[in-house]
Amino acid sequence: MYNIKILNVAEKTIMIKKDMTSRPDLAKSAMGTGAMRTQKPIYVDLLPPCNNACPAGEDIQGWLDLVQNKQYKEAWVLLTENNPLPGVHGRVCYHPCEVDCNRAHTDKTINIHAVERFLGDMAVKNNWKYEYPETQNGKKVLVIGAGPSGLSAAFHLTRLGHKVEIYEAAAVAGGMIHFGIPAYRMPRDELAQEIQQIENMGVTITLNKKVENVSLEKEKGSFDAVFIAIGAHISKQIDIPGKDDDGVRVMDAISFLKKSQENKSNFKIGKKVGIYGAGNTAMDVARVAKRIGADKSYIIYRRDRDSMPAHDFEADEAAEESVEFKWFSTIVEVNENQIVLDKMKIDKNKQLISTGEKENLPLDLLVLAIGQDSESSFLQNAQGVELNQNGTVKINQNMMTGADGIFAGGDMVSSDRSVTIATGHGKKAARYINAYLRNEPYIPQEKNPIVSHQKLHLWFKTYAPQQEQDALKPEKRLEDFSEILQGLDEEDVLFEARRCLSCGNCFECDGCYAACPEDAIIKLGKGKRYKYIYERCTGCAVCYEQCPCHAIEMITDNNTQEIS
Repeated sequence: MYNIKILNVAEKTIMIKKDMTSRPDLAKSAMGTGAMRTQKPIYVDLLPPCNNACPAGEDIQGWLDLVQNKQYKEAWVLLTENNPLPGVHGRVCYHPCEVDCNRAHTDKTINIHAVERFLGDMAVKNNWKYEYPETQNGKKVLVIGAGPSGLSAAFHLTRLGHKVEIYEAAAVAGGMIHFGIPAYRMPRDELAQEIQQIENMGVTITLNKKVENVSLEKEKGSFDAVFIAIGAHISKQIDIPGKDDDGVRVMDAISFLKKSQENKSNFKIGKKVGIYGAGNTAMDVARVAKRIGADKSYIIYRRDRDSMPAHDFEADEAAEESVEFKWFSTIVEVNENQIVLDKMKIDKNKQLISTGEKENLPLDLLVLAIGQDSESSFLQNAQGVELNQNGTVKINQNMMTGADGIFAGGDMVSSDRSVTIATGHGKKAARYINAYLRNEPYIPQEKNPIVSHQKLHLWFKTYAPQQEQDALKPEKRLEDFSEILQGLDEEDVLFEARRCLSCGNCFECDGCYAACPEDAIIKLGKGKRYKYIYERCTGCAVCYEQCPCHAIEMITDNNTQEIS
C-alpha cells in the first residue's frame, strides 16, 4: 500500500561506509582504535523531543512503541500514567509534541494526537478500567473545579491512595473543555465518558456547588488539603464609547459560548456578528455564530494575521467557513446599529498608529474576546492566600498558596493557558499534595538530555507519508455541530506509530549487533536489549555510527585498555 524502501543489513553497512566520508563528526568519533582503546560505547536512554514538549509529561515515545506491537491497552495504561483524558487531548490539544518531532526533518511529523485519540476512544469502547489502590490511606482532598486541572489532580491523588471530592459550580463537569470549546472540536459524549472513567475510580463530583469560603469548606468537610482549579471563566472587559447604549448588543465571549450550547433555540444573535479579538476563543465564537444564524461573522483585530494569538489552523478553518477578517482595525465607538473602526498601520518605528481612516460596520451583535480572568474574588478573605493584580493566585515552588494545605493550579495561576498545560498542573499538584500529606519532600526526577535531529544517525531514507485525518467539507460543517476532524482507523494508526524514529531510545533493530567487527555485543533477549563485552571492544565506534536513534554514546575510557 505504501512505497517504503526497507534496507537489509548489508545495504545498511555499505551506506555507513559511504557516509563516513561526508560525516566528519562520525569519522572523528571512530578514533578509538590503535594500540590502546581510549573510548568505549555505552547504551543510553535520552529524552525524545516529543516527550520533552508535552505539557502533561507523557511518555509519547514509549506508548507509540507499544502501539506498534498492537499492545493497545498497555499503551493506554502508559499514556494515562500522566494524562487521564487521552480522547480529549487527542482532539483539543495543540500538540506541541508534533511541533518538536524530529520526523519533520525526514518528511512530516508523526500524527501523535490522532494515535492518542484512537487509544482514548478504544478505552471507552472497551470499558477499560484504571487501576488504583483498593484501600485508601485516610487522607481527604477537596478539589475546587472539575476542569482539566481539577480532574487530573483528582485522578492522580486517587491513584496515590487519597480520597478525593470535587466541587463544581456549574451544572456539568469539564470546565472550559465543555464551556469554551465547541462540540465540533470536542463532542460532549466523548468528554462525558472520559470524566465518567475518573468518577468510576471513586472520585465524587458534586455539581452546582459554588465555594464561597475555602477555609470554611476545608473545615466542614474535614479535608486535609485543598486544590483550587477554578480556571478562567470571566471575560476581560474594555470600555468602548456607546457600548452600553441601545443599538448594537455587546456581550463577552465566554457568555456567548455558554449560551450557544445551553439555549441554542432561544439565543438570537442577528445576522451580522463582530468579534473583537483574534485568539483561539475569538475564532470559536466566529465559527459558532455562523452555525447558529449569522450570515456575516467578522474577526476584528488591531494588528495583522502574523501577530494574532490564534493558531494558524484555527484562522484557516474559520476562513474556510466564510468568516471575514478586519485586520489593522480597532473599535473606537458603538454608534446605533453599527460600530466605527479606526484603520491602523505600523510606522517606521514598528509602532501601531492610526491612519486616520474610519470604517462603519453594521452589526447586530458585538462579542468581546480579548482574554479571560479567574473569578478569584472568593479567595480575598482566605487567610494567607494572596492574589496578583490580574486576579491569579500566588503560589510557591510547591504549588501551595500562602495558606497551609491550600494549593492552586491551572488557568488561575500565572502561566500559559491550554487544556494540556492545565492537565500537567493537576498532575504536578497531586504529587506536591501527596508529599505534603505524607510529610515528606517531593523531588522531581531530573530529565535526560534531549536528543535533537542532528544527533540521530539516519543513514537510511525511508519515505513514509503522514496519514492525515478526514475532515468534513466546509459547507457541511455549517449545518450543525458535528465533529469536523475524524479519527484514524487501526491500519493508519499502526502506520503512524511505526513512523516513530524512537529518538534516543533503543528499539532493538540489531544494527549495532550486526555491525560490530569484534563480536563485542551480545543480545539479551526481546525487550532486554544488548550488552557490551568490553574485553573484545576496540572502541572503533562502528556501533555508535550505526545506531539510528542515538541510543549509544561514546565516552572516554578512564580504564584505558590495551588492545591485543
